[in-house]
Amino acid sequence: MTEMTEQDKRRAIIDACLSMNRTGLNSGTSGNISIRHGDGLLLTPTAIPYERLTPEDIVFLGMDGRVEGRHNPSSEWRFHRDILAARPEAGAVVHAHAPFCTVLAIMNRPIPPIHYMVAVAGGSDIRVAPYALYGTEELSRNALAALEGRTACLLEHHGLIAIGTTLDKAMWLAHEVEALARQYHGCLALGTPRELSPAQMDEVMAKISGYGHQG
Repeated sequence: MTEMTEQDKRRAIIDACLSMNRTGLNSGTSGNISIRHGDGLLLTPTAIPYERLTPEDIVFLGMDGRVEGRHNPSSEWRFHRDILAARPEAGAVVHAHAPFCTVLAIMNRPIPPIHYMVAVAGGSDIRVAPYALYGTEELSRNALAALEGRTACLLEHHGLIAIGTTLDKAMWLAHEVEALARQYHGCLALGTPRELSPAQMDEVMAKISGYGHQG
């Protein structure tokens, strides 16, 4: 596969942002997306409507914190940078205020093993990172801890993070986690859902490597 050029990555970020809002995964400019690039990352700028973005609006952020571009990076630049620094296998990070994920995040409810597809996020549950003010080092630390051994997590009173080896895989995972959150929300309306056992989830984990677009 031909490696994406910088211009390809910039356009892919914009396309993914527009897709997030078109599909209801996000609304407004509350989400943000990054792709690893060189010794840093390409990242959405802060507070610019996605439909107005051009490739030149995407910001380069070095791992050392230097910014190149005509705009400031997203207010959540810190956890994008820190995740990509800590997870060398990750090529992209997607953050969205996905409706059902956000409901569970507000209620501080991790997604338990109610469905075998929970395993596509890397384990037997999808954790909730403790609340911290957006854009802070504390939020970044909390997100990194919740993502340990995982490729997705919820942020308490906030939203969703999904990571992948590529942006396509991170986007696929974000949609899968939102679907699981919707299913879990529906189950809770009916009562306490039954969960798959640890042995059953171990069996799934042994089989699901490489499933679909899993990163």
